[in-house]
Amino acid sequence: MTETTTEHLARFAASLTYADLPPAVREHCKDLLLDTLACALAGHAGEETGQVSRFAASLATSSESTVIGGSNLSLAGATLLNGYLITAVTMCDIHRSTLTHVTPEVVPPALLIAERDNASGRDLLVALAAGFEVTTRVGIGSDYPAVRARGFHGPGVFGPFGAAAAVGRLRGFSADAMARAFGLAGSQAGGTFAAWGTPTVKFHQCRGALSGLMAALLAEQDFLATREFLTAKDGGLFIAFSNGGKPEQVTADLGQRWELQQIALRLWPSASSIQGMNTALFDALEEWPFKLKDIKSAKIRVPPTVFNLHGKLAKYKAKFDALISGHYTAAAIIEDHVLTLGQFAQERYDDPVLRKAAAELIDIQADESLKDVQAVVAFELLDGTKIVKRCDFPRGSAENPLTRAQIETKFRTYAHNRLPPAAIERIIGAVATLEDLGSVRELMQLLRPDVRAVAA
Repeated sequence: MTETTTEHLARFAASLTYADLPPAVREHCKDLLLDTLACALAGHAGEETGQVSRFAASLATSSESTVIGGSNLSLAGATLLNGYLITAVTMCDIHRSTLTHVTPEVVPPALLIAERDNASGRDLLVALAAGFEVTTRVGIGSDYPAVRARGFHGPGVFGPFGAAAAVGRLRGFSADAMARAFGLAGSQAGGTFAAWGTPTVKFHQCRGALSGLMAALLAEQDFLATREFLTAKDGGLFIAFSNGGKPEQVTADLGQRWELQQIALRLWPSASSIQGMNTALFDALEEWPFKLKDIKSAKIRVPPTVFNLHGKLAKYKAKFDALISGHYTAAAIIEDHVLTLGQFAQERYDDPVLRKAAAELIDIQADESLKDVQAVVAFELLDGTKIVKRCDFPRGSAENPLTRAQIETKFRTYAHNRLPPAAIERIIGAVATLEDLGSVRELMQLLRPDVRAVAA
């Protein structure tokens, strides 16, 4: 019998080994993990984090699983909350060709199953690679523009597959069990852009993590499920969510060309689609350190899709609006020459100077000649200086990657308020040499805020 697309992908995920991972893939997975931990620690400052935390705690009363930077919860609760923490303050990864945040779905269940089962760091690294690659392969195989045209949001649609792959790999699934896990994952796929502008878009991510976890754990019980969910003629993912998709892209050069290497990181909080704008602004400021008071005119051009999402919030309301407002983000970068969560504190986004600049000075326009996250910023200063900067590839993209040192700095920035200094450095070291870590439990212990012994 001919192997189906889902079965081919399942066989890949089930059989993946450490030796199969090229050195560059291993290192990118480590970069993604450390960045994810930084985002999760930062996520405790999210406006809705308390609500999601209480909800997660209500799912079960056990406390066997570690919440990154927080109190233990049940396996389900910690999976859900960790997924939310990673995306809570809008600074996690992005697979740009599918507008999908991958780590909030894949990392939480992988970490927690590895913790529960006392798996090694090497086992975790392989599971993460499997989860990242499966998520992105399903995404590109869907013909994402057609998925987006129907209003679907990638993380909740593609993420459950990657989460199931990571858990299944840690549990030593056969190819058959992995294929059934994918069938169960796909049966829970969902999430649309009707949620845009509300925190519900972030719930898509953490729900995707929980969906993948449940799919894998149910498949492990030999639960009967379709082994061809992706291309099934009646309700398959590529039929129901797209136009039939491009299933050949799921398996083309699988294991030779790694789509996970296209997962980009964000050096700054704010929406993924305006990272090109952010990059162009910082490139300009590093050459000409001007401030808002020095500007006569400020024009920013972005693609129409980016403009529609982020170019219409000149008069933003509160924190969530500020995080996705191109006008506010540009004003804050120009005035402060940095962009951290500090720029999204209420006392900062309510500053009259910044509100006035966002509403009256920053002019954002749609430019049909630009695509993806390209951006052009143009300034005329009061002294007559004219400045133009263009960004084709934002910092953190595959074409303009962050260094490990930059990611470590991001981690330290958001870890220092929740973890002891010695724990912070040990976490960085553990991730850098993940394949040599004897037990993931060691890493998870360091991620608990009540750890004080390590500081001695």
